[in-house]
Order: sequence, then C-alpha cells, then structure tokens
Amino acid sequence: MKKLFLSFAVVALAGTANAQVQFNPQVGLNYQTLTNPPAGATYGARAGFLLGTDFRFGNRAYFQPGVFIGRNNTFFSYNDSTLAQGNIVRTNLKMKALVGYRIIDTYQFDMRFGIGPTYDVLLSTDVKNSENIAWNGGDFNKGSWNIDAALGFDMGHFTLEPGVSFGLSRAFNDNLNVQDIDSRYISYGLTIGFNFGDDDKND
Repeated sequence: MKKLFLSFAVVALAGTANAQVQFNPQVGLNYQTLTNPPAGATYGARAGFLLGTDFRFGNRAYFQPGVFIGRNNTFFSYNDSTLAQGNIVRTNLKMKALVGYRIIDTYQFDMRFGIGPTYDVLLSTDVKNSENIAWNGGDFNKGSWNIDAALGFDMGHFTLEPGVSFGLSRAFNDNLNVQDIDSRYISYGLTIGFNFGDDDKND
C-alpha cells in the first residue's frame, strides 16, 4: 500500500510538471474521536493542533501532496464513571496525496474541493488520567490509512481549509486486551495559512 501511495504521487507530479505551483504553510486546530466504542464506553473529541505544509500542482484541477504534524486528543469514559475515564493523546505525522478541483477560480478568490488518501504515522501515544484503564501506548497501531476530504478557500495570499479525515485502519492493534475493539479515527480540522508561488490563472 505504501508503494502504491508513492507511485500515485510520482505519476501525479509528473502530469503537472508544467502547471501552476503553490506552496502553502498552514497551522490549525483538529478534533479527533473514534468510532465503535467497546460496550459500556463512550468517546468524545477534544481539541488538538496541526502544523505543516502542502503543495498544489495544477490549474483548475490540481494535485495536493502535503506533510503535517498533529497533536490529537480523544476523551473516553467507561460507564460514565469518573474512575474509568481519561484522554488518548497522540502525536502523528500525516502524509497526504489529495486531488482537487477549483469550483470557483478567480484572481482574488478561489473555492476548491479536494479528496484523497492519507497515511498517519504514529509518533507517540499517551493515555492520561486513566489509572483504572489498562490501555497504553503499545496498544495502538503504528500507522493508519485514511480518506480525507477538504473544502478550501483562497483569498489572495491567504488560505482557509476545513476538512475531515475518515480512518480506514483499526486504531488498536492485535494485543490481547484490545484485539476485539474495532474503533477507527475520525478527525475534523480547520487550517489557516499562506499561498506562495505562481498566481497566474490558467483554465
């Protein structure tokens, strides 16, 4: 799968070699929760942050690879008990390869939509305030495939992009105490940043 991801990126870059190029450093907030909690448990999204950059190669249609580092926070509770609750705090490196289309494409304002695969590399996990929960950092998968979608707005050199990421991989690994938990990540994010590069508009 990783080789397929890289091959897709190389082919897309080759196809846009002579097109408009933009470089877009961004910072933002994210909210991450999980699906399919175990019996008696609930999950809830908490605020985190992300920082990184992406590139856009293309004109009306474009390819958007990027790399971001994120700090995500998810609250969990068993049977609504204050004695069995805590926070899953994880740091990950997100690599993305979206394709998109500028729905509105003018000199001063763009509105665009992008979708595509992403891969999160888990850098660290800390299960906080959970003395009565057996989970630990070794119970989580080291990587996660996702499908991301984003709606972007460009105003001159400023960019704003709300997006969502749907996890395709299980959050937990095959350790005995978590092997039956089929939870997957869902993340909502909002970034702001700057556009640098070719401002010419060529349909």
